[in-house]
Amino acid sequence: MPPPNDHASPLLSICKQDDSSDKYFDLSNGKFSVKGFPLLSEVPSNVTFAPLFPSICETSDAPPALLQRVQALSHKGGFLGFHKEAPSDRLMNSLGKFTGREFVSIFRFKTWWSTMWVGNSGSDLQMETQWVLLNVPEIRSYVIIIPVIDGSFRSALHPGTDGHVMICAESGSTKVTASSFDAIAYVHVSENPYNIMKEAYSALRVHLNTFKLLEEKAAPSLVDKFGWCTWDAFYLTVEPAGVCHGLNDFVEGGVSPRFIIIDDGWQSISIDGENPCEDAKNLVLGGTQMTARLYRLDECEKFRKYRGGSMLGPHPPSFDPNKPKMLISKAIELEHAVKDRDKAIEYGVADLDAFESKIQKLKQELDDTFGGEEKSVSTGSSGSCSCKADRYGMKAFTGDLRTKFKCLDDIYVWHALCGAWGGVRPGATHLNSKIVPCKLSDGLDGTMDDLAVVKIIEGGVGLVHPDQAGDFYDSMHSYLADVGITGVKVDVIHSLEYVSEEYGGRVELAKSYYRGLSDSLSKNFEGSGLISSMQQCNDFFFLGTKQISMGRVGDDFWFQDPNGDPMGVYWLQGVHMIHCAYNSLWIGQIIQPDWDMFQSDHLCAKFHAGSRAICGGPVYVSDSVGGHDFDLLKKLVYPDGTIPKCQHFALPTRDCLFRNPLFDKKTILKIWNFNKHGGVIGAFNCQGAGWDPKEKRIKGYSECYKPMSGSVHVTDIEWDQKKEAAQMGEAEEYIIHLNQAEELLLVSPKSEALQITIEPSSFEIFSFVPVKKLGTTIKFAPVGLTNMFNCGGTIQELGYFDSEAETCVKIGVKGGGNFLSYSNASPKKCFLNGAEVDFEWLDNGKLSLNLPWTEAAGGISNVAFLF
Repeated sequence: MPPPNDHASPLLSICKQDDSSDKYFDLSNGKFSVKGFPLLSEVPSNVTFAPLFPSICETSDAPPALLQRVQALSHKGGFLGFHKEAPSDRLMNSLGKFTGREFVSIFRFKTWWSTMWVGNSGSDLQMETQWVLLNVPEIRSYVIIIPVIDGSFRSALHPGTDGHVMICAESGSTKVTASSFDAIAYVHVSENPYNIMKEAYSALRVHLNTFKLLEEKAAPSLVDKFGWCTWDAFYLTVEPAGVCHGLNDFVEGGVSPRFIIIDDGWQSISIDGENPCEDAKNLVLGGTQMTARLYRLDECEKFRKYRGGSMLGPHPPSFDPNKPKMLISKAIELEHAVKDRDKAIEYGVADLDAFESKIQKLKQELDDTFGGEEKSVSTGSSGSCSCKADRYGMKAFTGDLRTKFKCLDDIYVWHALCGAWGGVRPGATHLNSKIVPCKLSDGLDGTMDDLAVVKIIEGGVGLVHPDQAGDFYDSMHSYLADVGITGVKVDVIHSLEYVSEEYGGRVELAKSYYRGLSDSLSKNFEGSGLISSMQQCNDFFFLGTKQISMGRVGDDFWFQDPNGDPMGVYWLQGVHMIHCAYNSLWIGQIIQPDWDMFQSDHLCAKFHAGSRAICGGPVYVSDSVGGHDFDLLKKLVYPDGTIPKCQHFALPTRDCLFRNPLFDKKTILKIWNFNKHGGVIGAFNCQGAGWDPKEKRIKGYSECYKPMSGSVHVTDIEWDQKKEAAQMGEAEEYIIHLNQAEELLLVSPKSEALQITIEPSSFEIFSFVPVKKLGTTIKFAPVGLTNMFNCGGTIQELGYFDSEAETCVKIGVKGGGNFLSYSNASPKKCFLNGAEVDFEWLDNGKLSLNLPWTEAAGGISNVAFLF
């Protein structure tokens, strides 16, 4: 009997075995069965299955409610393992085979990035698959297989021959070996494809106890705001004057960023073979900096030389918005010349003089374009602005930004997980760092060629010893916090797996680094001020997210195809949306999905904007200075820099899950989400590109870039996935508003699906609002501000008051513009902020009035209709 004050007692009661649980799984006679149905055949005799229950009774820091939830569903999950005779650092084993069964999966197509793949056989899987979801209509269920962490090994699924599913367990170090695994893959069954993700990752959170779910953490404060990232605007040429002019552009255009991310280009980095104590010079494009290493933990010279007050006086430093564009253009030209030379070498061309001559000429032209820019940018006359002579550097700069731009809440900066792309220069700081050569796992052989990987392998990583990971991050982050930085974007996360040979393997090395990063995040950035990026591998999610609560769900926004396909400017955008939508299925269980930036003046900017409007996360752009479409941005962003954010994270609709919306020539990507008082579906024609398993790259499929037809129905929204939305899913009638077509339709759950056709790189947003019956004859539904893409998100409050004397609807709306409702009868009166105003009502039920943006009221208008 435990002592009276034994704090483990509640856990013991939670973990009491439920004797009434059904037996869902059986492994016998070479068959793995679920609910009596054989799912995998030809299962090797060395494969084992164990129920979830015993593993969740060990000590866990999960909240009691989560423990209880997992325990109640523990009969629906269990672990596959396997045992071999000889130990190794990398072991491959079949889990059995399946054929003729549709699946959707997520696999790594680059070291850092994952995307979806569909098929109907174990042999259709791609290498480095992070999970596979099987459709099992015979038992009206879905089954997911998730490779996990077991001891010092991580795992991934791979394709086998003749339909077999292979699992690969690897430690990342030849010094760390094993031969047996009891829980190397988790299997879970559910009747709902969205519930299965919640249930499975909840079970793994309790079992592993090395990460936390999103529901347990606070998201960064920027999650419902608009921001600007400097990357595509400047690349590595970012500097203070450009940042200040860029922010000013937005404010003058009527959309005020509430956060800024100063991306790569602000750090003190040097390149091997050059002066180790000076900043690398004249870097422009990503790639040129990937062998460089940190030689200081603070800002580079162009930011260190910033003089406080220089942006605030009457004569701020000049800035030519064409200069970054000229530099980028010339750098791209140089990059192409280098590629041409390398291709000539590959083809055996002996005389390379013409190639080398062109390269040298372009290098000189690039240097000439830089000129004396760094000096003129860094030091500006402060005019009559009084400031202390010693007020220089990043602290002075962030202070001036906040003085000049009152709406600016957060200033983030970029850094790689290891400091810079090439880590930390040995001997340059107080940290014990060592240049470690990179070794790639065999599993990455199936991934796409990647310049970042080539460069990191070329230079190795200056790795700070894992025992100093905490000191490393705290030294950097405490300085940043002191100079006014409120968060960091941490990139290049999965380079750790390249350098784990001498450090106990990839799992143990990751634990040390993520522990240090999490501790620093808690201490320096209020526990949540971090965006994770280049992190879409299970190591990170299972080991690195106890504190981290937000991260990217797609590859980078590419404004053009770096490999030269002129159609890439279009098809890459649809690929990006597929990455984000399908990755959110699993990543959204653990961290807040971030759909990344885009450029508002891009050819497909509207396409991107439509998806960001309903993604459920922050909206930010990477516009060049002077390169904005403010009319488009104002459909996404309020004047105060906040956004009408959805209540959930966007996910693919059920009829898209096992389809290929990229190049099957028939499927439209549909994503669903909730607003406070309705649901929303976005339909996007992403056809025209996708993964090619033979060429191991994402490429265009021009034959698919055509109009696509499909259907939309109110039941496409998974109303039961949020408690607050469940009641809305029970309405008898709904109003559908088509944002692009500007149509209003009255439907019921029994209505036929709405047939749609979407042009390539185009979309439609459907807002679904439950119709409220008032009195005996009135039907009413508020749609929202139709000048915003997510019009339903503009409705903040909604109240119905129905009595014998009068019927009244009161609505709190944020934003300015055309406010639309449906009403089958004209109201008697309309009041706006207590004053009676005119309105327009049409026979088709459209009820509208214009709302002002009132800054003093935070943009909120109180509307009342009397019937």
